[in-house]
Amino acid sequence: MANSDTTKSAPSRRTQTAGSEAQRHLLRAAADLFYREGVRAVGVDAVVERAGVNKMSLYRQFSSKDDLVVAYLEQSDRHFFKRFDESIAKHPGEPKKQIAQYFEDLSGRASKDDYRGCPFVNVSAEFPDPSHPARLCVLNNKTRLMQRLNALCTAAGARDPGELANALALLIEGVYASSQTYGPGCGPIKVAPLVAAQLVALACREAPVK
Repeated sequence: MANSDTTKSAPSRRTQTAGSEAQRHLLRAAADLFYREGVRAVGVDAVVERAGVNKMSLYRQFSSKDDLVVAYLEQSDRHFFKRFDESIAKHPGEPKKQIAQYFEDLSGRASKDDYRGCPFVNVSAEFPDPSHPARLCVLNNKTRLMQRLNALCTAAGARDPGELANALALLIEGVYASSQTYGPGCGPIKVAPLVAAQLVALACREAPVK
């Protein structure tokens, strides 16, 4: 009886493993193609060809292309905050240095030849409807980033943490845009860490006594 039970359960495990493997291949292929070529420009046929699976496998793992796009953005969000946390962790308990380090790391990443900007900015340009699931992923990422920036600016002692966080967010978006208009490693990207330091210094300076 024990052998019979084992025999029956084995196909289930194999199917689950195969499905999980297909999902990884599909998401890896979609992430690469969506980031480099754009979501609208890439069809599901290109994704399954790159992933080395058939179209039926895609629809077993993702109910639609929109579902695949959301999975791609959720993965991008995890990667984004992993990089954010890695930058911050280099200077524990020192928020001003943490902000400076983040911009140093962002500038370095945006100077690579294969950098295609922010995936959330790219997707927002392709999907004008703010209620689209992809745009909701963009909103979630940007909202969380603002929360993290506000916390850093508060810890840094800014007179108006919200104002400084907004200025830093604008600078971040400028790096994203400059990488695609002026090119990776351009002057505006290289100067971003200096501008960030100036913004922090100004925002944390003691207000003059009247």
